[in-house]
This record gives sequence, structure tokens and C-alpha cells, in this order.
Amino acid sequence: MGRWLNRQYFRGGGEEPKMRNVVIIGSGCAGLTAAIYTARANLQPLVIRGVEAGGQLTLTTLVENFPGFPEGVQGPELIELMQKQAREFGAEFREGNVTRVDLSRRPFKLELDQESIETRTLIVASGASARLLGLDSERKLLGHGVSTCATCDGYFFRGKEVAVVGGGDTAAEDALFLTRYATQVNIVHRRDQLRASKIMQDRLNRNEKIKFIWNSTVKEILDAEKREVTGIKLQNVKTQEEVLKPLDGVFIGIGHEPNTSLFRGQLETDELGYLVTREGSKTNVPGVFAAGDVKDRVYRQAITAAGSGCMAAIDAERFLEAEP
Repeated sequence: MGRWLNRQYFRGGGEEPKMRNVVIIGSGCAGLTAAIYTARANLQPLVIRGVEAGGQLTLTTLVENFPGFPEGVQGPELIELMQKQAREFGAEFREGNVTRVDLSRRPFKLELDQESIETRTLIVASGASARLLGLDSERKLLGHGVSTCATCDGYFFRGKEVAVVGGGDTAAEDALFLTRYATQVNIVHRRDQLRASKIMQDRLNRNEKIKFIWNSTVKEILDAEKREVTGIKLQNVKTQEEVLKPLDGVFIGIGHEPNTSLFRGQLETDELGYLVTREGSKTNVPGVFAAGDVKDRVYRQAITAAGSGCMAAIDAERFLEAEP
């Protein structure tokens, strides 16, 4: 793929390229893996880090399920290592957030703050943001007893009591998974019945480790000053009564929001807003590829995001190679 450097798309002498071969939107596991692969293919990718630079891993502490780290690795450290690896192969990083894209013709045009960028291919790895309760204490305790991923962090709560906030299938799945480790799982829901599917509700009701706290909202998570969860303050939505519930962890199970608003009307999405891909990472627009949580509504793991980033990079490389 080195031949791309000798074509009219690049100036000589190491100057800024006129046009990019690959732009990657997003700098989580998917985007950084795509950056490593496209950089090794000599495509000089530009990675736009985005608002939530580093993705969901920057909100976690110890990651024990990423291959190659038998002792575990801190989430921010893993992101830093991947970014360093991409830089070593020639990837360029740009701070900021893409505010507009035009995918109606190639080269694709992107607006980054006050800058316009043109690219022959685009890899969308903008991720999905977990919906949060909006509490200051929640944000401070993310990665310190508050989690948005039960399958990622459940292991750390062996022998502890936890709460899952939510009433849909996401919360139900999280609660059932957590019963493998926790002594008790409290489902906190603002209504008096769940929105989860009937089969999920039946499974919850049969599990002795699961308790329900109905008609209640979480007003505060304790204790941000100690940097650990010691309990939650609950308010009954009918009586307005407030109570403290001691526990060791809180899982937010109210779903995720794919970061795809930028592409509405241009890239195909499913009913929940996730990008639709076919034949690997291909979107409905030739030359645009998607990777990671922005297209994954099922697994949402660091390793699956990295794998799909690899797929998108290879697909982009082959797309460019096939052009005359």
C-alpha cells in the first residue's frame, strides 16, 4: 500500500497531505485498532479524537478481560498504549469534534471546528454513550463502584450487594448476570412494574438473589468523597419519602445511545439508531465503514470493538486498493 504515498494525494517533504486516504472518527478501542492497521498499511490515517476521547474505557479502572494482560490493565492505560502504538506507525491525531459530514460524493467532506477535511474513505468509530442518571456523584464514582457495564465489571463485586437502576431488558440482563457474583441484586425502578420482556421478568422473579425496589428513583450515590460506593439515597415517587440503602455498587442499566446523530439521513441505521453494516464493516455508502459500539448493540466489549476496528481498517485498505 506504500504506492499511495507517491500519488497526487500527498505532497512531498512531510508536509500536510492535501487529501486524506483514511479519516477515523473516534478514539476508543475500535478507532485506535483501525488506526494501527491503516497506519501499518502506510495510509497515514487521521484520527479525530472526539468529545469522549478514548471511549468507554476511560471511564473504567481495572480491565481484566482484555487478552494479553494477565494481571489486568487500567482502562485509560490501555487506551494510552493503543494510541502510542498507532502513533509509532504514523497515525496522526487531532483534537476536536466533527460538526458536519457530507457523504453524498467522494471525496467525503468533514468539518472539524473551523477546519474542512477531505478524505477518500471514512471509518466511523464514534461509539455509543451510556445513558446516565445525571447525578454529580454518579459521574465522580464512575469506575469506583458505579458502572455502566455489568459484564465488564461484575466480577469485581464478588460477595457484595449491588443495585441495578432501570426497568427494561438491559437492566434485567445486567441483574441476572450480576447474580453470579453478588450476594444480592436490587433492581431500582421508578414504576411498579418492569418494561422488560415477559421471559426476562419470569427469570428475575425466579431468582432468589434479586429484590425489587419499586416506585423509586436514585437521588444520590454515596460516597463520592471516599471514592467508593457505600450506598444510595432513594426517593419514593409516590410518597416523596427518602431512605438510605447501604450497598457496594451501582450499575446503570437504562441503555446506551449510539453516537450517530451526525450521520442521520446519510448512513443507514436500525430502529435504535445503530449503524447498519453488511459484509463486515461496510455501510450503505461505499467507502464508509463502521466499527465498535456505534454498530454493536449486543456485545459492547473492548475486545469486540478492537476486532471490528481491524475489520474496518482491512475493508478500507481493500477498497482503496481496488480503485484504478
